[in-house]
Amino acid sequence: MSSDQIISNLPIVFPLAVALGTLLWSCRWVRIHKRARLPRPPAETAEDLGDGSAPAPEADKRFSRLDWIVMLSITAVYALVAFTGLGSRNVPQSYLHFEQANTYAQIELTEPQPILRVRYWSGLNTADYLLQFSQDGEVWVDQVTDDDTSSMTQKYTQLFRWNDATLNSTSEPVRYVRIISGAEQYLGEVVLYGVYGTPIPADKLIPAKGCEALLDEQDTVPDSYSFLNGTYFDEIYHARTALEMIENIWPYEITHPPLGKAIISLGIRLFGMTPFGWRFMGTLFGVLMLPFLYLLFKRMCGYTAVAGAGTTVFAFDFMHFVQTRIATIDTYGVFFILLMYLCMFLWLTEPPERKRRRLLWLALCGISFGLGAASKWVCIYAGAGLAVIWLVYWVRRFQRERKAARDPFLLNVGWCLVFFVLVPCAIYYASYWSYAPSQGITGPFRLFNKGYFDLVIDNQVYMWNYHSDLVATHPYASKWYQWLVDARPILYLLDYLPDGRTVSFAAFNNPLVAWGGLAAMAGVGWCAVRDRDMTAWFILIGYLANLLPWMLVSRLTFAYHYFPCTLFLVLAIGYVFADLRRRDIHWRAAVGGFTAGTVALFVIFYPVLAGIPRTAAYSRVFLKWFTDTWPF
Repeated sequence: MSSDQIISNLPIVFPLAVALGTLLWSCRWVRIHKRARLPRPPAETAEDLGDGSAPAPEADKRFSRLDWIVMLSITAVYALVAFTGLGSRNVPQSYLHFEQANTYAQIELTEPQPILRVRYWSGLNTADYLLQFSQDGEVWVDQVTDDDTSSMTQKYTQLFRWNDATLNSTSEPVRYVRIISGAEQYLGEVVLYGVYGTPIPADKLIPAKGCEALLDEQDTVPDSYSFLNGTYFDEIYHARTALEMIENIWPYEITHPPLGKAIISLGIRLFGMTPFGWRFMGTLFGVLMLPFLYLLFKRMCGYTAVAGAGTTVFAFDFMHFVQTRIATIDTYGVFFILLMYLCMFLWLTEPPERKRRRLLWLALCGISFGLGAASKWVCIYAGAGLAVIWLVYWVRRFQRERKAARDPFLLNVGWCLVFFVLVPCAIYYASYWSYAPSQGITGPFRLFNKGYFDLVIDNQVYMWNYHSDLVATHPYASKWYQWLVDARPILYLLDYLPDGRTVSFAAFNNPLVAWGGLAAMAGVGWCAVRDRDMTAWFILIGYLANLLPWMLVSRLTFAYHYFPCTLFLVLAIGYVFADLRRRDIHWRAAVGGFTAGTVALFVIFYPVLAGIPRTAAYSRVFLKWFTDTWPF
């Protein structure tokens, strides 16, 4: 076989290697787990039984100094990777406010010259501009497209990014430029390119009085547009809405609850209306997921090595990395799902004599549920899983204690009514706080205003109708059964550079997490049914609660809707890790190999996760595992 043939076959080798590795890893666990059911010699005299199995070492669920070191190290490394290349902080921040239609801004050139390009930064609100050139300030030439439409537009897909006007006269010298607004809107910066194709220096331009904001940040103009210096995908909705909440403007996007966008607005307040600013909080929440997940692993299994390995697997899952670095609201839903399941598990495993602490964990679980529901409705699916876990716990307790469990049960029901019904409803209702001023509802007691109540109710009706009646198509849409095997990623960006390289990135799971996690989840289901293992039931119920509702959804869906399930795939992988740690004398090879493979795949796929330019050859050899369905 020639070298060219070997290279051409590499895209087949990678998925086969991952699939084979997953199969061997799974078979190893099945063999060890089945063997472990046989009688064993005492721990102090036990040796390797010939198949690699070993007596279970004692687990310590207390949080040690080593745990702090491991947890913080993983978190710090991931934070460094996640915040690198997140987005520019050098984009226009001052705007010219066109207060109504037919108001205009004017720029004079100190010396007449042809203008080859007009690049501009769009702010809030949508409308077309009428762009005009003049040699004498008296006779104006409209710049329109071939179909006689505006050459300078500010559509909803163009906000908070650089755009280029389409010019129809570039050879004649120009002395004056005029921009006439089609409605109330904001324009951030205008850059004029002269005869040499370079920006005309600001000291050669004279803005009309009151138009200085169009020329005061000329150093922010990039050579070309990219995701690093502007909005992309659903950022055109959520980043915009976050700013509107700050500015007390009725938000453009009201198809989801407000809390996620309110959290995005915190990053904008800190770093300005910049790509780094509107993506900061999502990335921070993605980082913060790791210590909480580590805590959950540690409480589940008691092994530092397993907690560290499981957290690393999640840290370098593709979905987790990509989805938390875009200014959309899914990150916050997943973060609060993690918190609510962590608190529920702490409630389940807290010693019975610690009654106050158990009630505290249950209260925090309900608060996390309320925060999640106020961020995105998918958290309600996860909440249904919590209800099932809670019910199973009490059924089992009644089986053990019978009448003695009645009074604790009634007390617990009352506690849950407060923290899983009243408190979440209050959080959800209060999350509309920033919507109210745009409707003239202000003051510290706005929550008790009838107008505020009507605003909240009307938005629930609107959201329900929107999502239930949505009929749309999308080239990167996918169904739930495709998510299970990574069949159809969603492509967020695709650009072709002049030198032939490509810039793109997509949201999908690390193949080892998708395939290995699915195999692990099958094993978890087996242990839940066969061994009646409550930890296994906990993981399985959480996974199904976040997956089953999507099987009934007929509207447009995407791979990122599987993000909440990714948490439980990783927990299932950690469950297998812990079982190998307990029973397999060679567990380091199995656990370490899987974890290292996850990180290695992250490195290989990093260009299509972070938008790094790559050659066609790199894509063809390393990334195009499935030519028909992986669109990068």
